[in-house]
Amino acid sequence: MEGKLEIGKVPVDVLNRIILDPINNNINKRDDVVIRPSTGEDCSAVDLGSEICVLSTDPITAAGSNAGYLIVHINCNDAASAGAEPVGMLLTALLPDGSTENDLKEIIDGAYAAAKELGIEILGGHTEITEAVNKPVISGTVIAKTKGRKFISSGGAKAGQDVVMSKWAAVEGTSIIASDYEDILKDKISTEMLKEAKMLASSLSVVKDGMIAAECGATAMHDVTEGGILGAVWEVAECSNAGVEVYADDIPVLDCTKEICKLAGINYLRLISSGSMLITVDDGKALVERLKAEGINAAVIGKVTEKGKYVTINGVRKELVQQEKDEIYNVKF
Repeated sequence: MEGKLEIGKVPVDVLNRIILDPINNNINKRDDVVIRPSTGEDCSAVDLGSEICVLSTDPITAAGSNAGYLIVHINCNDAASAGAEPVGMLLTALLPDGSTENDLKEIIDGAYAAAKELGIEILGGHTEITEAVNKPVISGTVIAKTKGRKFISSGGAKAGQDVVMSKWAAVEGTSIIASDYEDILKDKISTEMLKEAKMLASSLSVVKDGMIAAECGATAMHDVTEGGILGAVWEVAECSNAGVEVYADDIPVLDCTKEICKLAGINYLRLISSGSMLITVDDGKALVERLKAEGINAAVIGKVTEKGKYVTINGVRKELVQQEKDEIYNVKF
């Protein structure tokens, strides 16, 4: 059928044509809106005079029992990618017919647990039982503030800079698969490896990563979500009107991620990865050393160039293209 959309992120050309272009071509342009939506941009920003307010919104559709916990972290991660401090969250929970009070409590308890970890407030929202969904759909909006009016966009990458990532590839995706398919995986991998994978759910915040990177002169940051680390690199380059060279063999990845993704038949470089921040900076080595000194794993994985997007895997250089559908939807259990 012509115009039929596939599961996953809306293709970039459709996103631009139907959503972003009409927004940015709107005749109503306020002077206090300083960052407007574009491909790869995590946040919008509004100038409030004394400070800049940063806002971002994201849903959780692919996670199960950890949805409430995840929704807070992934939205606060977006704010951190702008170098902003999260203040609070608005949450919307749409639950299917047949849901119980315990289902709702599990989501809200998770959200409050994450909020406590980050030192933010749940500011309100909306909760509804509806036949419009067949599983819980949780959406969040974060409100954050900059420090000294300093704002970092996803589109600030400059040719010659290093590309740095924090933590490891596919942190979130690994934890989701380990939790949702535990009954299958427990007979295929060791107990220790399964436990490590599930524990990655506690490593999803990149707020600290973002604050450190901002202090070290980051010019662009992007929370690695759907599309994985390669998708995030593509989006930063696209948003910055720049090129990029990615060295896939330098991308840090845990053994539990490699094993689980091998069993699931998916590519961990294209798997949803909240918990990792992508950063462009003049001195990538110095930033990596600073992050590691703070207990955060990091690595230089590429270089920003004038044009062209390429990735080298196992010594083979090929064009880096945007994959619209995250690998979480391709799990073959």
